[in-house]
Amino acid sequence: MSEPLLRVERLSVAFGATAAVNGISFDIQAGETLGLVGESGSGKSATALSIVRLLHPPGRVTAGRIVFKGRDLLALPDSAMRGVRGAEIGFIFQEPMTALNPVYTIGHQIAETLRVHGRARGAAAKVRAIELLTAVHIPDAERRVNDFPHQLSGGMRQRAMIAIAIACRPPLVIADEPTTALDVTIQAEILDLLREMKTSLGLSMLLITHDLGVIAQTADRVAVMNAGEIVETGSVRSVLKQPQHPYTQALLAAIPGARRAPSKAADAAR
Repeated sequence: MSEPLLRVERLSVAFGATAAVNGISFDIQAGETLGLVGESGSGKSATALSIVRLLHPPGRVTAGRIVFKGRDLLALPDSAMRGVRGAEIGFIFQEPMTALNPVYTIGHQIAETLRVHGRARGAAAKVRAIELLTAVHIPDAERRVNDFPHQLSGGMRQRAMIAIAIACRPPLVIADEPTTALDVTIQAEILDLLREMKTSLGLSMLLITHDLGVIAQTADRVAVMNAGEIVETGSVRSVLKQPQHPYTQALLAAIPGARRAPSKAADAAR
């Protein structure tokens, strides 16, 4: 197997004196979606934010390496890391209303991402912003490009976040609970969109969620996280059909219709 696109080695994260992540390791191959699943407080988001070095104090990485395309991101100077975020690693935040800037239009925010990373500017950036909004299935993109975040529905704001995340065609996208705040119908549409973007752009993805159903529909492999540790990893089909760890078994048992969940998940993972 070739060298993974991303390799996390023995990563530990603390918030003050409290350990949030305890020496976890995983990798993501080019073109692969890894699902990181666990309940709230398990350390999933802390892991994601550590990869792009966006942990806010008192959060800090206390040990480990994060190797992306052969470079340890934790050892990069801040200026180099700013070049990685957006251009090489896109990030889809859990709540787009807080992640998007309320005083700038959606088009401006997409164009700014393109400008900062030297991909386009001026009129060309606006044209590209319209193309990206069209690609993520926002209707009437030529008009919507001038809308502010509060003028969009929750599902459309999440689509705009995806447009920003893929604007520079990064090889890796991290999606942190991208469907949590959405109703079931919109959740399905966003998951369909993420699968479509992965295929059309050749993306690798780290998909973070508490929902094993999302993992079953979207991921290739899964890492199950509990209390800051990864307790089980494997292909989606094998882990959901024959879970080995008691915590994974408990997550599956919590799904409505749990007796049928493993086989349905396996079918979705084929």
